[in-house]
Amino acid sequence: MAKNNKLTRRDAIKLSAGSGFALALGSTPAFSNPATKKKNLILEENKKEGTSSWQLTRVRPDEKQYRSTLIEGYCSRQSLTAGESLDIMVSVDPEEDFQIDFYRTGYYNGTGGRWMKKTGPLKGKRQATPAPGEKNIHECKWEVSTSITIPEEWLSGVYLGKLRTLPKSPSAPYWESYVIFIVKDERETDLLFQCSDNTWQAYNKWPNNYSIYTHPKGNQGPWAQVSFDRPYARQGQYDAIVNDPLSFGSGEFISFEMPFSYFLEKHGYDVSYCSNVDLLTPDRGLKAKAFLSIGHDEYWDIRQFRSVEKLKEQGVNLLFFSGNSICWVAPYTSSEAGQPNRRIFRGGPYGANNDYAVLREKLNGPFPERGPDEGLLMGVRNTEPINGGGDWTVKKPDHWIFKGTGMKKGESIPGLIGWEYQADAADIEGLEIVAEGTAWQGGDNPCPYQSVVYPGPKGNFIFSAATIFWAMGLSSPPGHTLPWSHYSRPHGPDPRVQKITHNLLEKAINS
Repeated sequence: MAKNNKLTRRDAIKLSAGSGFALALGSTPAFSNPATKKKNLILEENKKEGTSSWQLTRVRPDEKQYRSTLIEGYCSRQSLTAGESLDIMVSVDPEEDFQIDFYRTGYYNGTGGRWMKKTGPLKGKRQATPAPGEKNIHECKWEVSTSITIPEEWLSGVYLGKLRTLPKSPSAPYWESYVIFIVKDERETDLLFQCSDNTWQAYNKWPNNYSIYTHPKGNQGPWAQVSFDRPYARQGQYDAIVNDPLSFGSGEFISFEMPFSYFLEKHGYDVSYCSNVDLLTPDRGLKAKAFLSIGHDEYWDIRQFRSVEKLKEQGVNLLFFSGNSICWVAPYTSSEAGQPNRRIFRGGPYGANNDYAVLREKLNGPFPERGPDEGLLMGVRNTEPINGGGDWTVKKPDHWIFKGTGMKKGESIPGLIGWEYQADAADIEGLEIVAEGTAWQGGDNPCPYQSVVYPGPKGNFIFSAATIFWAMGLSSPPGHTLPWSHYSRPHGPDPRVQKITHNLLEKAINS
């Protein structure tokens, strides 16, 4: 590629091939803006050799169907920068040697990942399942199995450590699972991709049906607390939403967020990654042109909310490619060992004095906190009921987000709404409802949803897709499993969803 990053006609065709539509040759993809004159790190990274070997091959849940006791582990931090050290705690039962292969997830010519490093053989040890503590918390105190210092050349991204047992006999079976962590950075970037790891942890049922939703007093109150100091079990709703064999140890990233990351990196967007915890202050977000909330982004510390408010005030574009977002206040607290931001609990609903929040308080309170009105940030709110499945239906086809899609009023993208969503658009000057319709709870109970765009205070804009499943319309990485919710399912990559997303991202980057 030339130094000014301009694309030739042939380059544009290559980049659009396989995406379900060809980018208009008269337009310029976001990463090729010659005015930036900066090296595109994502484009360069994805030229490197990829591999599909990041995928799990052999996994076996225990008899309760949640965890993989044969080999499982967790990391000492949700995210870290190059040069910092990460501890990895692993339990192997029965005890035998194991290894860890580290992969960065991305596009990599369609393989979905790049092998980075191998650690091992390591001595495997059976580590204790913790007894339940206050608020039914299960917080491990496992010995460190290995530590790694993140090399300077490891680009920001979502990384998987694939754990694999090493049997003494070649005729004996091996077993695998993941640990997951985010490498962040502080560079100026076009897009900041916030992983929804608070929500991954809220739904994590490790070791045996212990999540924020499984306290004996009920599933919607403040009674349960969860810790990041434990492995991620199988998908929390594997029997109702997505039964993904790759999910052991990876939270909800592969199921609900990886298709978006894969899409961004395929098209060379300048993106950096962060954890929920990295938005406790606005500093990181203020170095991006657009903040992206992806997938199932339900649990936010109020400090996150105030940070993203600040981003809006300062002209950062906010793109909520997510559903059920900013629903519950999730205060961070320290672990028993004193490490900050390693525990969360359901502190109370967002919504100020809106009906949804008042009802949650009445049914499940009292709560120690009440969050502000999420609708004044996202443009839409959480409503009751909040889950179901439906089609994403166009209301304003003349809006700029639909340019080049050919979509008409009333045209729908099948199954794109689910499994949770938003509606009740806020009364904000300039707000436009671009899509709306009906989702069906339990297959037949009608519930409204709305997708909106509204102008920010400094020429920026805010978009809410109002569905967890938006990323399903963007790509299908190797091994990815489509979800199924309330008798409805998305169809996978759709050229209309891809084009709408390009329109949104390119305006966010270039306006």
